[in-house]
Amino acid sequence: MDRPALQTWLAGYERAWRAPGGPALEEALEALFAPEATYQMAPFEEPYRGLPAIVAMWQAEREGPDEVFTMQAEILAVEGDIGVARLGVRYGDPVDQIFRDLWIVRFDDAGRCTAFEEWPFWPPDS
Repeated sequence: MDRPALQTWLAGYERAWRAPGGPALEEALEALFAPEATYQMAPFEEPYRGLPAIVAMWQAEREGPDEVFTMQAEILAVEGDIGVARLGVRYGDPVDQIFRDLWIVRFDDAGRCTAFEEWPFWPPDS
């Protein structure tokens, strides 16, 4: 993994979040996550295990392709097969939800995520 590859993966993540549901979303996630990947939404939560569980979680968590949001990512580090990024995400218009996240992402040799760990933070009134 290197910085350009991580930037490409992050852009793919945003595209997947904006994808329509069903097969289009499944294809987008198959390009990002290995079949056996884990996806941990917060440090002490149990991770979702395997691509089918990740797809189901994404279907349940997002409002769909028309969800209004902006996402800005800053790559903090890349070391071996691990990338770390800080993200700012704003939902709604007007904005009604703000997140600042730290993502720790482990990749396989094909550039797909094998372990995704999210550290989400938000202001008290968000």
